[in-house]
Amino acid sequence: MHLYLHIPFCRQACHYCDFHFSMSLRNKGKIVRAMIRELKLQRDYLPSDDLHTIYFGGGTPSLLSEKELAFLMDAIKKQFHLKPDAEITLEANPDDLTEDTLATLADQGINRLSIGIQTFHDPHLRFMNRLHTASEAEESVRRAQDAGITNISVDLIYAIPAENDDILLSDIEKALALGVEHISAYCLTVEPKTAFGNWTKTGKMAPIEDEFAARQFEVLISKLQEGGFEQYEISNFARNQKYSRHNSAYWQRRPYLGVGPSAHSYNGASRQYNVSNNAKYLESIKNRVLPITVEILSMEDQVNEYLLTGLRTKWGCRLELLQELSGGSFLMKTGEEIFRLNEIGWLHSRDGLLLLTEKGKLFADQVASRLFLEQTKKG
Repeated sequence: MHLYLHIPFCRQACHYCDFHFSMSLRNKGKIVRAMIRELKLQRDYLPSDDLHTIYFGGGTPSLLSEKELAFLMDAIKKQFHLKPDAEITLEANPDDLTEDTLATLADQGINRLSIGIQTFHDPHLRFMNRLHTASEAEESVRRAQDAGITNISVDLIYAIPAENDDILLSDIEKALALGVEHISAYCLTVEPKTAFGNWTKTGKMAPIEDEFAARQFEVLISKLQEGGFEQYEISNFARNQKYSRHNSAYWQRRPYLGVGPSAHSYNGASRQYNVSNNAKYLESIKNRVLPITVEILSMEDQVNEYLLTGLRTKWGCRLELLQELSGGSFLMKTGEEIFRLNEIGWLHSRDGLLLLTEKGKLFADQVASRLFLEQTKKG
């Protein structure tokens, strides 16, 4: 069982981000108290009270005060049984990771950090409206390691507009030199309701070219593999099998509970998601009403979601499970398309698995969509 807590606050908005957050911190304490009440209301959502992972995401969870984090951890322990080897991750910005903050995190049982570095190139950090500097990014990782939190992931962003690959190569080199065990690398995407989206629409920023993004992705994979990292998911790389256990649960269809504004939950048969509005969330929880929308997953939904997430991983998709989820119809409906995808070198079938090839990783979403089952028409 897995628990996600969404902390919907940031000091400022990154130009690429379309996640739900507020830059006003005045309701932070109220949101934390409401999340504690939601934990009680959602107590029976998961089929077991054994928690294997906890993930503080956002937003910026490193903005939590010592008391707020302690309150949340105490509430979790009262409602659930935390496994002794549980992975407890907190997303953090480099500028928040002072020695005192790191000591607090370690005291509260945080044993994994996901640090949002994005790049070690100061002009790119300013371009994306990040608060920290490149030197602060490097120092934050070293301080965390000195504080005893050695299971560290750093985020990088590639396909940031540049004349060549030199900045990306430097970013990779610096990340490798820090000795971290995990790197998450995401392609810069321009979402409509962001500063970059507006800049692209008005011509202030040129669209990201597909060829440039694909080349940078290939450079990234090559250099990280040379550095001893395994690409176990399209955007995630690990050394010594230090996979993100929490995120792997998402990709492998395991139940998880999401708490906080905009948080999502999944129990196998349905998904639910909380309202993406802090004021509405507070009002609903105050009235002991869950601010959720529930989506019952059809047979086609379950197959398609498994394809979309499973194909992105080194474990691929199990044909046996696809057959089971589809009532035995998956191969009958997609067999010819599987053959075509094998022929063009995007997919291969092995030991009862569907797996992306190296070439296919460039077209992961397209491969999945070509295998999607069409929704059964109702009425």
